Amino acid sequence: MDKDICDITVVHEDVVKEVQAKIPDVSGMVQIFKALADETRLKIAYSLTCEDEMCVCDIAAVIGSSNATASHHLRYLREHGLAKSKRKGKMVYYSLADSHVYDLVKIAHDHSEEGEQYDDGE
Repeated sequence: MDKDICDITVVHEDVVKEVQAKIPDVSGMVQIFKALADETRLKIAYSLTCEDEMCVCDIAAVIGSSNATASHHLRYLREHGLAKSKRKGKMVYYSLADSHVYDLVKIAHDHSEEGEQYDDGE
């Protein structure tokens, strides 16, 4: 027998109905995680947890890309509500959209650093 599944099937209808009633439309959450699932965009988001704002040129240098490539990824993050931009003269600066995005990125990093192995469902 596979140890990752129940040995018998018993559906707890009351629990299922209660949980189903609480589940919101998750499409917005899916878009957030899709945006952060790209390694380059996640590096950019993490960079913006280290500095409150960075110009496109600096972000390009951090990720080792052209300004055009960095700009493309930054635009994607902005369009998905994860980053915001402002022009200062001839420079464009980006920052994370809000503290929620900061928290998501930092929590993901902290969790990945924990190194805990999950076994036996504990």
